[in-house]
Parts: sequence; C-alpha cells; structure tokens
Amino acid sequence: MADQPEKTAVPAAPEAQPATTTTAAVPVPEAAVSELQPEPKAEELPAEPATTTTTEPAAAPTEAPVTESAPAPAQEQPQEDKKEEKEEGEEEEEEEEEKKEEPKEEKAEEKPAQPEYLAKNPALSQFFDRLPSILSSTSYNEMWGVSLKDSADVPTVNVLIKFLRANEGNVKLAEEQLTKALQWRKEMNPIALADGHYNAEKFSGLGYVTKYTEENGSEVITTWNIYGNVKNVEATFGDSDEFIKWRVALMELAIKDLKLNESTTVIEYDGEDPYQMLQVHDYLNVSFLRLNPTIRAATKKTIEVFATAYPELLREKFFVNVPTIMGWMFAAMKVFLSKNTTRKFHPISNGVNLAREFPSLKDHFPKPYGGNGPALEDGALTVKLEQAAPAAEPAAAAEAEAPKEEPKEEAKEQAKEDAKEEAKEKPAAEEPAKAETAEAPVAAEAK
Repeated sequence: MADQPEKTAVPAAPEAQPATTTTAAVPVPEAAVSELQPEPKAEELPAEPATTTTTEPAAAPTEAPVTESAPAPAQEQPQEDKKEEKEEGEEEEEEEEEKKEEPKEEKAEEKPAQPEYLAKNPALSQFFDRLPSILSSTSYNEMWGVSLKDSADVPTVNVLIKFLRANEGNVKLAEEQLTKALQWRKEMNPIALADGHYNAEKFSGLGYVTKYTEENGSEVITTWNIYGNVKNVEATFGDSDEFIKWRVALMELAIKDLKLNESTTVIEYDGEDPYQMLQVHDYLNVSFLRLNPTIRAATKKTIEVFATAYPELLREKFFVNVPTIMGWMFAAMKVFLSKNTTRKFHPISNGVNLAREFPSLKDHFPKPYGGNGPALEDGALTVKLEQAAPAAEPAAAAEAEAPKEEPKEEAKEQAKEDAKEEAKEKPAAEEPAKAETAEAPVAAEAK
C-alpha cells in the first residue's frame, strides 16, 4: 500500500506535459496512459480522463496553427493565381467580344444613314446606290437648282423620288432618265436661260408665272401659256430650238418659286407632293394647230424635252378654251408621257370654268378664267423681253441709202453727156467744161 502513493504520483507527469507538447506531446500521453492502465484505482480513473481531456485540447490549439497555418498560404496562392488567370481570361474574352461588337457598333452608327424613307422603299435605296455612278458618268450634279449629294440631303431625296415615281418604281428606267436629264441640263444650261432675253415680237404675252397663296398658307405656283396671243406662227414656232429655250426659261422661273433646293421634309412616296405646280394652256381663238406642220414639230419636240427633264413637277394641267380639233395633241402627249402624268390632264372647253376647280383661289385667278384677280399682264411674272427693232434699223438705213446712190450715178453719166455736148458745141471752152464735170460727182457724194 505504501507503493501506491508513488505510483499515483507518476500520473502527475502528464499534467506537466502541456509545457512540452510543442515538440513531442502526442506520443507521451499515450505511453503514460498505457503504463498506468494495469493498476488504476476506481477513484483515480476520473483523473485520467481529465488529464487526457486537458492534454488533448491543449494539443489541439498547438497543432492547429502548425498544421493549418502552413498549408493555408499554399492553398490560397493558387486560388489567387486562378483568379488572376480567370480575370485575364475574362479580359481577353471581353476584348474579343468588343472586337466582335465593333462592327455591330459601326452598323449601329450607320443606321442614321439608312433613314426610314429608305428602309420603307428599297427601290429608292438602290437608286441612291447608283447615284455616284450617274454623277460620275455625266460630270454634272445640278437638277432644278439642287446640287445632288447623298441620301442624307433632303432636296436630293425629293429629286430622286420624283424620277422614281415618274418611272413607277423602276430603278433602271429612273437611272436612265436621270442620266439623260443631267446631260441635257449640262448642255442647255437652263438656269442661264431663265436670266436670258427673248424677242418680244415672237413671245410677248405668251407666257406667265403666278404665285397665289391659299387660306392655309400654302403657295400655288402656276404657269400660263396663252397661245391665242401668237401674232406670227412662223416667227414664234419656226425656230423650234428658240421656242424651246423660251419655254424652258419660263419653266425655270416657276421652279425657282417651288424652292425645291430649300426643302426640309421628304416627300411621301405614295402621298402628296407639295413641290409641284399647275399649268394652264389657253387656246382661245386658236385655229392653226391642226394643220400647221411647224406648230406640230415644235410641240412634239417640247413634249419630249419636258417629259425627260421635268418629271413629276406637274400637279395638274388644264387645257382651256380647247377646240375639238385638238385631239391629235392629246394623243401625242400620251405617247411620250407616263400614265401618272397624263391622268393629270384636264381639258376645259370654256376657260371661265377654270376657277371652279380651285374655289380657294377664285379671288386670285384672272377674270377671263372665272376669278376676281388682276389680269396676267398686270401682276404675273414673265421672262425678260426685248424689242428687235434696233437690229432692223441698220437694214432700213441701208435700204434708205440705196436709192440715193442711183441719182449719183445718173448725175455722173448725165454730167459726162452734157460735157461732151458742150465740147462739141464750144471747142474753145473745152478746158472749163472738164473742170465742171470734175466738180459734179464730188458735190453729189457730199450730198
């Protein structure tokens, strides 16, 4: 029994173990416990668990920093690398996506250049694709005062819409017509013709341009051709080129008032066109149109030019005071003009009924056409006219001088004859007679 206190003192060693557990703490408690297990007392048994429980928790904190702290940095570093790699990969993917999206962004930027009026009308878009080639082939870009540019320019859009509508949406035909019209304007220079001067004897009183304002504020441009005022058929229509230049000059004056080059709104392709004019042709007292080949030739040539160079500028055309014999003229027009144009033609047998077609303009139309407005001669615009009298004066002067030369010659001959007679009768006075004959022509030329 005396040995037991010594043996019981041995378990005290484990209590001191926590101080050395940092180096070999784990195997020591196991050996101590295995040695003490054969002779434990019932009362001391609880002490061993207490020592084990105290030693194990003590070892746990010491092991945890050693075992967990060392690998922790090794595990975290790969995660950071992976994050960095992932971030780099994401950045590369983002760059690739940006590169892929760049064309999309460019397309998005190009969308404003593809406005709604082109998206709705593929034919108009195709027409604009052909425009650079048209301008290059003609080396000319002016049409009705508009400098043709691109689809972002509203005046250019309206010009192309007119040519496309005139050809019922056929891009190829519209391209051909625009090309011909540009070539014609390049050669003819119609803007200069509008500022030119024309023979008053041939064209005075034949053409006018009016601008009337309706109640809603819109302006109505009208060209008037008064063929009943023709004084000399051959003088007016005999030179068809001169007649066309005068007629083109009148048309260009009307186009200036349309102000196509100042347009800010695109024409609705299937809607109303505010950039159009009215035309009135008055044939009162005209009886020469049916049979005169000069008139027919000039009319045919004018129709051809206007059909090519001025499409879709006509809102409506009225033939007033029309005789029944003029059926041939309408037949000729249908040959050269499109259906969209000929459907706008309205023959009226009595010119007084014209104002009925435009009730809002009754106060503006001249009285011969059913209105209450002033006569065309008093308020309408026309081309510049000049009298041809100065050119005829030199011819008249030459004709006036011609008869005066005959007496001179006769006086000379008569003077010679008289001198001969006098020489025969008075031989002694021969010398004075010669002196008198020499003076006679000089006096005659002076007179």
